[in-house]
Amino acid sequence: MQFLIDSGLVLLGYLLGSIPFGLIIVKLKTGKDIRTVESGRTGGTNALRAAGFWAGLGTAFMDILKSAAAVWIAQAFTTNEWIYVLAPVAAILGHNYSAYLPEFDKNGKFKRLRGGAGGGPAAGGALGLWPVSALIVIPFGALVFFGLGYASVTTMSVALAAIIVFAIRAWLGYSPWIYVLYGILAEMLLLWALRPNLKKLMNGSERVVSISLHGKLKARREEQTK
Repeated sequence: MQFLIDSGLVLLGYLLGSIPFGLIIVKLKTGKDIRTVESGRTGGTNALRAAGFWAGLGTAFMDILKSAAAVWIAQAFTTNEWIYVLAPVAAILGHNYSAYLPEFDKNGKFKRLRGGAGGGPAAGGALGLWPVSALIVIPFGALVFFGLGYASVTTMSVALAAIIVFAIRAWLGYSPWIYVLYGILAEMLLLWALRPNLKKLMNGSERVVSISLHGKLKARREEQTK
């Protein structure tokens, strides 16, 4: 019976993660379909591009919350620490490949599941596992975002920060080592989702967010060369 409950909690994590808050928020605010804007992803950065700062912030907040909720619900129904880790990992998977956003070709054949890149849910999973981690992981991600201005690097940095935080806590004996595995699995999912962005980073063609320090300096340099 407990096995069925644990399996259901992981499935619930996936379904929670699949909720496309970016699509919903942008649609309500502007009437646009976020999937037709820029990267086509449903996360906070693309919501910012599609509908402005507050839409992006609201999307990021809800994406964080849905993954944290997956952990909190798991903690309420099981003592299995593996499920505490797998539920938010499933939420990241759902965010990146949403069950609610299938895409079909012109012949009606299934192509793929749409979604985001997983940065928000990755931060949310860390928040669920140890609430204080939000005071480290989220500010670190914000610093990278508003400094470097690369959404892809920001996304990867969130899981990296989680790995470091939970590794230090496990080494000090404050949390189980399995929480480090959460950060590693999250990072793997983020890297997989960001494969196109990694190629762009390598060849120097990755988009820079205009509101970042890097973006403003880049725009100033381009203006001076005109």
